[in-house]
Amino acid sequence: MLQNVLASNTAAREESPLINEQSTTTTDLHFKDMIWIPDGPFIMGTNEVDVENEGMQLGFPQPWFEDEGPQHEIDLKGYSIDRTEVSEADYLNFVRATGHRQPPHWQHGAYKVGTANHPITFVDWYDANDYCRWLDKRLPTEAEWEKAARGPEGRRYPWGERFEIGRAYLSPASDVLNKTAPVGQYPQGASPYGVLDLVGNVWEWTDSWYLPYPGSDLRKPEFGMKHRVVRGLSFHSLGHYPGNAYSRVLAVYARASTRSYDPPAERLGDLGFRCAKDGEGP
Repeated sequence: MLQNVLASNTAAREESPLINEQSTTTTDLHFKDMIWIPDGPFIMGTNEVDVENEGMQLGFPQPWFEDEGPQHEIDLKGYSIDRTEVSEADYLNFVRATGHRQPPHWQHGAYKVGTANHPITFVDWYDANDYCRWLDKRLPTEAEWEKAARGPEGRRYPWGERFEIGRAYLSPASDVLNKTAPVGQYPQGASPYGVLDLVGNVWEWTDSWYLPYPGSDLRKPEFGMKHRVVRGLSFHSLGHYPGNAYSRVLAVYARASTRSYDPPAERLGDLGFRCAKDGEGP
């Protein structure tokens, strides 16, 4: 029995990388690198139409762009948003400070060695919301997320109008099995405001319910106060497609206006979050 206990304690020390490290304070996390998004309007959504029904021909449950229209202008007050996604190390400090439940993929009370700066995953909307509130922040709305990604002129991708796979951490082909990557590794994919990782690595929770846009006559059973909007695409492969179709699918889903959704209690290995905060501009 004693040998088993000693072996267990040794394993715990090896698996828990921050036991001998100085923890980040709540104050440090509160002032974690945030980007100021100034007051003003921006273009949200798109008027694109999947005229040839490519999406459904490739097996998607709805035509491409269907829930992203009509394109409309929204005027937002200024706010701050995290430059990168919340990391595993950030989240560990939250768990230790509050006693909040840990993600199911952690062992011995901490993340795997070498993943401190990877985005936290396997957290549901409630976990993400609790973390942000702990720091007197909040989750960004869907509109705030999109403005941070597209800028006032409404870029198609955070970096510009043309899809370039090397600007984000995305799966380049159907059979590529990736894992999360450290946050902030793709500065070449920065948005007009300098926000990073808005496309790729992990999907991100927003504060918004999945609803039709103003002026849309689209009706879907998924609409309503039962799914939260998630944004940003992830490292996961998007599936198997004939010929060069995968590249086309990736270019469509990596756009900054792409919408997806999950039940708020969902915890997935490619879904994380970042926080926002009212005010605190330059």
